[in-house]
Amino acid sequence: MKALYWKEIRSFLGSIIGYIFIVIFLITSGIFHWVVAEDTNLLNGEEVDLIPFFNLSPIIFLVLIPAITMRMIAEERKTGTIELLFTRPITDFQIIAAKYLAGVTLLIISLLPTLIYYYSMVQLGVDSMDENGISKSVIDEGATFTSYLGLILLGSTFIAIGIFSSAVTSNQIVAFIVAMFLCWLFYDGFELLGSFNLMGDFDIIFQYIGLTSHYKSIMKGVIDTSDLIYFFGMIVLFLAATLTVVKSLKR
Repeated sequence: MKALYWKEIRSFLGSIIGYIFIVIFLITSGIFHWVVAEDTNLLNGEEVDLIPFFNLSPIIFLVLIPAITMRMIAEERKTGTIELLFTRPITDFQIIAAKYLAGVTLLIISLLPTLIYYYSMVQLGVDSMDENGISKSVIDEGATFTSYLGLILLGSTFIAIGIFSSAVTSNQIVAFIVAMFLCWLFYDGFELLGSFNLMGDFDIIFQYIGLTSHYKSIMKGVIDTSDLIYFFGMIVLFLAATLTVVKSLKR
């Protein structure tokens, strides 16, 4: 499993694919948060925080994450190398886990440079002194930390959805479209259905199924066990579905 994990990492960072993901994410994020004079600009907010960044990043991930996951299994199926993987002394679950962890690693690597946003906002927000005469920041560090955790969990869920979409077809374009639709459905779709008041009091079920309510809950600075269970449950659900598909390919 370790060998396959590093193979996936090298395929990301040893080619242009991984760097394109990182660069596009950072450029898009940088333009919206520091250049464009809109609500997404971090300098236009009334408070010192990174809320615009955490609100916009999932939208960027809706496109970029399906773009990097679409080839993970679909390409293996198209080229026939999936058959070679089946002959190796590695279980089907380990194949999926290695690819999934490689995707999560790339996600974390892409988020690391954005810590400069946090540093910049901290420096901009230092405008008061504590009782010892030391400068202190007005930014909510706890909410910022939990928001980063929520973004990683959200992105990790998108990756699980993307790998499942890549497993159900050998066409990378189809895998991309399916992944983007499913990611949108779980991030915005169910939240949208819940706002239509189609089922009265039961509309809350749609909102609970969707990713948005759990992500925003973590952004408030409180890590609720139910939110963590939800995210890990979604990840396990789609990885299990992927495992089922992969096992069917061996028949």
